[in-house]
This record gives sequence, structure tokens and C-alpha cells, in this order.
Amino acid sequence: MEQNLTDRSFWKSFWESRKGLIFFIKPNYVFGNILAKLIAEKNVKNAIELGGFPGYYATYLKKYEHLDTTLFDYYIHQDLINQLLEKNGLKQGDINIIEADLFNYKPEKLYDMVLSFGLIEHFKDTKAIIETHLQFLKPGGVLFITLPNFKSVNGWVQRNFDKENYDKHNINSMDLQLLTDSCKQLGLKDIEAYYHGRFTVWLENKSERTGLTKALVKAIWVAGKVFTKIIPVESKALSPYIVVKAVR
Repeated sequence: MEQNLTDRSFWKSFWESRKGLIFFIKPNYVFGNILAKLIAEKNVKNAIELGGFPGYYATYLKKYEHLDTTLFDYYIHQDLINQLLEKNGLKQGDINIIEADLFNYKPEKLYDMVLSFGLIEHFKDTKAIIETHLQFLKPGGVLFITLPNFKSVNGWVQRNFDKENYDKHNINSMDLQLLTDSCKQLGLKDIEAYYHGRFTVWLENKSERTGLTKALVKAIWVAGKVFTKIIPVESKALSPYIVVKAVR
């Protein structure tokens, strides 16, 4: 697909350069409360995480929700996955692994839940990338997608201090109406699209940034945290994430 803003070499370099990839995933991991509620409501038994290497959510769903989970990605580094599983009290083989091109793969089974976290914004055609999720989803199954909200203070930080990373994202995809309309056009129902999280900002490969940049970003982070503690809102301007939920 010519619509992608990244390729396999980008992700290989990205993951191999990252520090602190292996950590203990806590029960209150981001989006965990939303996922737990959906899983209980929809009686979800199995799930596939698309574009999810090194498998934080596949691991989370196996460890805490006891689902039969599968991790699907264009780039897989098995040793890192094994380290993550071991760190979280799991063993090799506890999650299923598929390394393939999402646009050329023919699923062998359908799942109760299909998830992606920070995937769809790397493609120019938002509806088309959402549609690829549906090839894995059972009728009545749950689609759960999250993406960063770069039409926010965090987006300003990315654009000004990490333009290279910012340009790997389709900012236009970060639009609630576009996401809702795309899901409707694909025949989905019970659609919800909303901003999530009160405030945060981040930089990839933070350790490589100058002291001044890190100090400025930390000051923005503190100011935003203080503001949203006083006025606890989730909004386009401040929330770091967008959540999309729908049923097939």
C-alpha cells in the first residue's frame, strides 16, 4: 500500500534504538479500565493486537484479562518479546505471534476483539487502514483503536522538538468526525470516538534531546498537569489520546 508513512526499516531502526522497552506492566496500564469493561460486556475470549510490537497490550490482555491473545506486526524481534513476557511472569508461547504485511495477509481465524494502539495515524487513508482491521473481526466483535492526539499541546511539542517523528504521522486522521464517519461507512455500529486522558506530553528518544529541550518540555508537562488537576477536563487541546470503539 502506497499510503503508508513508514516502512519496515523505519520500525526496525525505531525499536532497536529505544531504551527501557522491557518493564513490568501494571494492572492500571493506560486504557486498561476501558478494555476490562468492554471485555466483560462483550464476553471477549480472544483478541489480536495489530501493529503492536513488542506486545504490551497483548501481554496485558493475557496477564490480567486471561484472553487468548495474538500479536501481529510487520516487524518482530522475538528476543525482545520473550524478555517482555518473562518480565511479566509469562513464558514464550503464551501469546501467539504473526509477522506479516497487514495488507497482504489472509487471516486464518476471526477474533472477538481487534485492537491497535498508535497504528492508524501512520497511514494517509484513514478509512482504508481501519478497514484492514475488520478482516480479523468476527460479526458482533469489538474494534478498539487508539491514536495520539497531535492537534493538541502535545502535537505542538512534537512539531517543534521532534519534527522528524511528527512528519511520520497523518495529523488529519486525528479528527473525531473523520474517525466516526469512516467507521459508519464501513458498516460498524455502536461507534464512539472521544479524547482520552487529561494531559501529558512526550518525546521519543528523550535521552538524545538537549538539556534545554528536556527542561522546556518538563515545564510544559508540569504546567499542564497542574491545570488539569484544578480543571479535570478531557479535550482536543489537552488530551494526549483519541479512543475509537465500535462493533461489527
